[in-house]
Amino acid sequence: MKVSEIEEMYLIDYLRLDDPEEAEKREIGIALVSAREYVKTYTGLSEEEIDQHEDITIAVCILVADMFENKSLYLDYKSKETNKTVEAILGMHSVNLI
Repeated sequence: MKVSEIEEMYLIDYLRLDDPEEAEKREIGIALVSAREYVKTYTGLSEEEIDQHEDITIAVCILVADMFENKSLYLDYKSKETNKTVEAILGMHSVNLI
């Protein structure tokens, strides 16, 4: 599955939500947009380039889950901790390393 093919209903299943409220659906949609932008910023890849790497899909799903479950910014700028799976996947595809 490509990142562009991820839909809110897929994420609702991924998050194991049986009967999500409208507010939760909106939150998932916002988290999905944010996760895609995070991936593009982290890697330096465009939307089209991200779709060429299907392993990035799970990174987006993990980011959405973290944002939804923790209800906070994904990255704590004080501690610089990120999910190691996300970091490993995105690190393999980063083109903007200095």
